[in-house]
Amino acid sequence: MKILLSTLHAKYVHASLALPYLASACTDLPGSEFRILELTVNEQQDRLLGKLFAEAPDVLLFSCYIWNTDLTLKLASDLKQLLPGTFIVLGGPEVSYGSFEMMGRNAAIDCIVRGEGEETCRELLQALAGGVPLDDIPGITYRDHDEVVANPERGAIAKLDSIPSPFAAGLVDLDKPLVYYETSRGCPFSCAFCMSSLENGVRSFSMERIERDLRLLMDKGVQTVKLADRTFNFDAQRANAIWRLILAENKSSKFHFEIAAELLTEENLALLAEVPAGMFRFEIGVQSGGEKTLAEVQRKSSLDKLYQKVRAVIERTKVTVHLDLVAGLPGESLEGFLASLQGLFELGGNHIQVEPLKVLKGTAMRGIARKEGYAYAEAAPYKVLRTPWLSFPDIRRIEAISRLLDLIYNSGRFAASLRQLGNGKELAQVFADAADFFESEGLMANVSLHLLFESVWRFACSRLAGEELELFRDALCFDHCMTGYPGGQCPSFFTANVEKSEQGAPAGLAAKPAERVRYYRRRFARDYRNIPWGEAAVELTFIYRSAPGEGLKVEIL
Repeated sequence: MKILLSTLHAKYVHASLALPYLASACTDLPGSEFRILELTVNEQQDRLLGKLFAEAPDVLLFSCYIWNTDLTLKLASDLKQLLPGTFIVLGGPEVSYGSFEMMGRNAAIDCIVRGEGEETCRELLQALAGGVPLDDIPGITYRDHDEVVANPERGAIAKLDSIPSPFAAGLVDLDKPLVYYETSRGCPFSCAFCMSSLENGVRSFSMERIERDLRLLMDKGVQTVKLADRTFNFDAQRANAIWRLILAENKSSKFHFEIAAELLTEENLALLAEVPAGMFRFEIGVQSGGEKTLAEVQRKSSLDKLYQKVRAVIERTKVTVHLDLVAGLPGESLEGFLASLQGLFELGGNHIQVEPLKVLKGTAMRGIARKEGYAYAEAAPYKVLRTPWLSFPDIRRIEAISRLLDLIYNSGRFAASLRQLGNGKELAQVFADAADFFESEGLMANVSLHLLFESVWRFACSRLAGEELELFRDALCFDHCMTGYPGGQCPSFFTANVEKSEQGAPAGLAAKPAERVRYYRRRFARDYRNIPWGEAAVELTFIYRSAPGEGLKVEIL
């Protein structure tokens, strides 16, 4: 029996975690041939269909998420026309709820696996291979002639180590820039908007298993390991043991963890202080700065403690800090959202991500949304459209703010400019005003770097004047010089206080073999290298080094 496991990633850089786990749990089934086929939603539908058709599987299992289910269903429908004998199975968080409705609308789907799939898929494939009825397999919804039948739920896998490691089996594509890995399943929190709230408690793989897998990933030199654990540090001692292993044995990999900052201990912080810059990235879900709002969605968290621990991470370690907000939670107006955003700016994280609420199937948020009169999209990703506290224009404005955060704040290209814009002003309101300006100018999509700098300058001109504007011009020039050599077409804000690039090279400047070096000298009213910046005028020389495969490096003399 030929079995194909497939999914559609949002980006090529991602490597599947679910499919290798399913394959590792089932590959020893006698008479079965397994293949994993990872695709992306960005490919043409006919090309995707051609790849699936060429496999001619007896059984096809699709892993479904909010970003790929619509396209998956279209492909399944077309493939069923071409290969009517193929048994098509869906699984994953997006299809585990509402399976009756989905199968009623899509005749091409033969079966849906609900919840964890390793044990269920193994039993399902055994039954299909032996021609055995499916009525004794917990956790599936299937088609029995013209009737759709839902079997009872299956309990969670008690011992995660019973699932063979897909990494040890060589089933995970470790050449991808980003590889997912999990050390646990479940979450200690019960947030109403999150799928993880549907599971009680946290289950962990054994430390022996975790150490073997992590050593393999580090030895292979995986570029970035993204931990899929919903709250990695639910056990502080366990987290320290894993971090200590990585510190001792990591060669070049980077690691991304989702953590609850309020659970960090002094022992955690002391160890994290030893982590080299760039090795660890923490994603911390603040979600809202309103205590009442968090209580409404069962997010049990002390904001004071959370903020205290986030500040400790930022001040005492070199860990990159990524902070999340969810817009559209109960009781939070636009003013409340901006206050939440300002709180994150004051914390000083490296990245801030804002996402409109997704009212996911199966979550308690669906009940809250019905009770409170929310409007949200009926199709994935079920994005909120209106709440009693946010109008549709408010949500559009928040989405524009989110886009500008990526372009201006998270990119790191406007550090000096933002310090100037936020000098004595609330940066959240600055971004809200900038969102209005960029929308009115039609600048929210496909903005080149040159146009982005020009647009930021025009925005500043609309709100600043006199000495404030000149100081901002100086800061923007500094940021522009830090992005790359300002040759060719100089931006309009360079028209004042600008000197042409020097000819020749500064004394002592030499290029390494295969390296190209250029430089640019300019006088600034402030020294923007310092935080807080120095007030005295200074002449800076920017050195631009580039070499094949290394990108551009900017140094300042």
